[in-house]
Amino acid sequence: MQFFIDTANLSEIQEAFDLGILDGVTTNPSLMAREKVVGKEAVLNHYITICNMVDGDISAEVLSTDFDGIIEEGKELAALHPNIVVKVPMIKDGIKAIKWFTNNGIKTNCTLVFSAGQAILAAKAGATYVSPFIGRIDDSGWDGIDLIRQISHIYTVQGMQTKILAASIRTGNHIIACAEAGAHVCTSPLSSILALLKHPLTDIGLAKFVEDAKKMSN
Repeated sequence: MQFFIDTANLSEIQEAFDLGILDGVTTNPSLMAREKVVGKEAVLNHYITICNMVDGDISAEVLSTDFDGIIEEGKELAALHPNIVVKVPMIKDGIKAIKWFTNNGIKTNCTLVFSAGQAILAAKAGATYVSPFIGRIDDSGWDGIDLIRQISHIYTVQGMQTKILAASIRTGNHIIACAEAGAHVCTSPLSSILALLKHPLTDIGLAKFVEDAKKMSN
């Protein structure tokens, strides 16, 4: 499973990259606003900076919700760097745009996916990635991991090539569950990635090793 970081914060991206496990980055308008990246030129330059930091797919989201607007924005984003993946919302015009991008060699990430039916449509349109929002599904009283498992089964049975990019990750355990359920990619905050490092028995064992190492040097 590939690891993407879901942020527009350059320091967090660098930390995940330095860890040696980073395969890509996902962003959205909310994450850009959080970093006070305001204005079209500033946003485009921020994407270029991220692409120069990470050799992997970088999802850049369109703001338009109509077909012509999505296409115009998507072409501009894709022209920034070969690693850009155009992030398109799961709406009717979004599916039409994904098909157009597919036919024209532009990679896409279909975002805001909450059902297997939506995932099927995205795959049929040729989306490179489909992004089920696990945490938000859990918040609504459903099981986000079950959706990952269902989409994975359908894609396998039907031979669909779209990658499942599990999004809206809240914890390290979410990442593990997504890996078990068949997600190809998991995008999460840095905190969830770093949580995978931690276990109390590791801390206890390391403390013992350090203590014994001091005895050996005396």
